[in-house]
Amino acid sequence: MNTKLRCLLLDDELPGLSYLKLLCEQIDGIEVVKAFNDSEKFLNELPGLEFDLCILDIEMPGTNGIAIAKLIQGKPVIFTTAYKTFAAEAFDIDAIDYIVKPIELERLQKAVNKVIQRNDSGIAPAKQIKINSDKGIALIDSAKLAYIRTSEIDSRDKAAHLVDGTTIRLKNISFEKLSSLLPNESFCRINKKEIISLSSVHYYSQDQITTNIYSNSNKPLVLHLGEAYRQSFMLKMKG
Repeated sequence: MNTKLRCLLLDDELPGLSYLKLLCEQIDGIEVVKAFNDSEKFLNELPGLEFDLCILDIEMPGTNGIAIAKLIQGKPVIFTTAYKTFAAEAFDIDAIDYIVKPIELERLQKAVNKVIQRNDSGIAPAKQIKINSDKGIALIDSAKLAYIRTSEIDSRDKAAHLVDGTTIRLKNISFEKLSSLLPNESFCRINKKEIISLSSVHYYSQDQITTNIYSNSNKPLVLHLGEAYRQSFMLKMKG
């Protein structure tokens, strides 16, 4: 894109809003038009604002971020929140990304890159795939997929883990076939037994990926990055 994305910020906590604005000012490609710490004031001024992207909190007094995002449909939304429990709702309304606080510059940059790439390439918000499961034909929205791994029940099957915590068992399908069905820019094979959605990546090193997927023990899921898949993963993460 030749012009910067005009961005609105909304967070009811002033320290968090100031920090978010500071991070945004370090990112090429976006320009903060206005920052709000009150959702009702945001809604009152919304009709007169011109913007390309909204970065907002979810849990706020008055109208929450999910409701606001539904009101500005057609504009890309990135959620920033301290709560992991809203992830499923966020992806139901086609949020570009969902960042769990504390926000890091690299993670925010990655989310903004998704908006820029979508605008530049005309990428569809998500791709629905039709696939055999243990309960019949399943229609799965790719934006709701967190990662896929080899099934522990039958190695020919795969377990598709969704962002809402549920799992779908995919019948007799190879990773090569899955890779051909999924949006190439959004998913990556990371080892012999797993494919991950890039939106699930929180930190990564040469051989390890810490995700934003949390287990029952409230610890993030950590996955192995295999040597044979490292270069492809690194290139995709550079965006």
